[in-house]
Amino acid sequence: MEIGFVNENDCIKVEILCKKLIKPSSPTPSQNQRYKLSFFDQIAEREHIPVVLFYPYNNINSHTIDERLEKSLSDVLTHVYPAAGRYDDNAECSILCLDQGVSYTKAKVNCKLGNFLEKTRKDLSVATLFGPHENKNMDQNNFMVSPIVIIQVTKFECGGLALSFSVSHPAMDGFTGLQFLFGWGKVCRLGTPIDKIHFLSFNLGNIFPTRDTSALFNSADVVNREENIVVKRFVVREAALSRLKKQCIDESGGALTFQPSRVEIVTAILWRAFIRASAARNGFVRPSLMDFPLNLRSKSSLPQVKTSMGNFRIDVPIKFIPGETKMELHNFITLIRNTMNKVVASFAKPSPDEIVSTLVNIYNQSFTSPEWGGNNEIDKVACSSLCKFPLQDIDFGLGKPSLVYFGLKDMEIFWLYDTDCHTSEIGVQLDLKESTMQLFECDNDIKALMFIRDAKL
Repeated sequence: MEIGFVNENDCIKVEILCKKLIKPSSPTPSQNQRYKLSFFDQIAEREHIPVVLFYPYNNINSHTIDERLEKSLSDVLTHVYPAAGRYDDNAECSILCLDQGVSYTKAKVNCKLGNFLEKTRKDLSVATLFGPHENKNMDQNNFMVSPIVIIQVTKFECGGLALSFSVSHPAMDGFTGLQFLFGWGKVCRLGTPIDKIHFLSFNLGNIFPTRDTSALFNSADVVNREENIVVKRFVVREAALSRLKKQCIDESGGALTFQPSRVEIVTAILWRAFIRASAARNGFVRPSLMDFPLNLRSKSSLPQVKTSMGNFRIDVPIKFIPGETKMELHNFITLIRNTMNKVVASFAKPSPDEIVSTLVNIYNQSFTSPEWGGNNEIDKVACSSLCKFPLQDIDFGLGKPSLVYFGLKDMEIFWLYDTDCHTSEIGVQLDLKESTMQLFECDNDIKALMFIRDAKL
């Protein structure tokens, strides 16, 4: 079966060559055939989280890449067995692990990788063509019966390839998904035997059992997610980061008593520009709520969760209130630092029950409250930092990816990630409404950061 997807503006056509299910190379033992989801999995949004990695042509290994990708994936699934299962209709909040398989699509595209990367300088959204088409029309009914992992491998005319990896959020958070990708790449590159594949544990459902969420969270209406998202990207260079760090310390006049991190600086600049864009559109400065996802594995005192599969994260709500927080850059950095420190401290030593209680209180005061989460007069944006995770080391034997694209195009969000594991540069992907993007790019801080574009992110 062949299916074509055409972007009329770019004349790029992706043709689906075949679809199959990749199953674990060894059957899942009977004692592992029902995987219990956790409380954190239970409250995760029902959506797929896609990422696309673009790899250049590798003359040495490319002729065997198809076979190696499929075999190594099958081997990895013997370890990450819930990924090959399906949500169980007869037992709420569990995955039936009967080796049903992950969706695997092979495709080709009618252009060279270099030409495609050149097009992404102007419009990164063209990368959505390489994501699995199953995601585009997935509703709540077929979400629960669809494969938990959906993969598409698309070959360019030059031999380069795009590897799209999309995971069901209630089964995996960003940490789990990237660990899966990193582990799969390593097995593919090194030919690791099955008995040596161990990079995740499967215990969150026992530590944080599911609960009656209707008795925990507020029932306020949450504002619908945004549509018509524009996607752009740029790189914040090391020299710019050094200059900004000195600038925000100097401007604070001693008020900034700590050395801000590069993530804090870039996040503060992006959020302030977002608030300024809203003010330009509305004629006044509005309150803003920034959602900052935080991986709790390294923040809690529970050693058994350091490598747990599933969701173990909290969306940290950072609130900007006009008049309370001034508009200087160091004020935003301080607000971000203080809020994050307070949340991290609250998860340092508590028991699992206390962790759940803390999360519920935080969410009820923010995301599920009528004053913030359910208020259309509040501007909302998310910032997801993947810095310090070695995205550039996800190597299937084809070298480092030339481009990384995050495909969640239904909300306004900033994505931060390392462009190189050996530098302090930060890659930024912007997913913003078109009306916001037009004003956002006119912000002086953003213009100063965006003036150098780089196709190799």
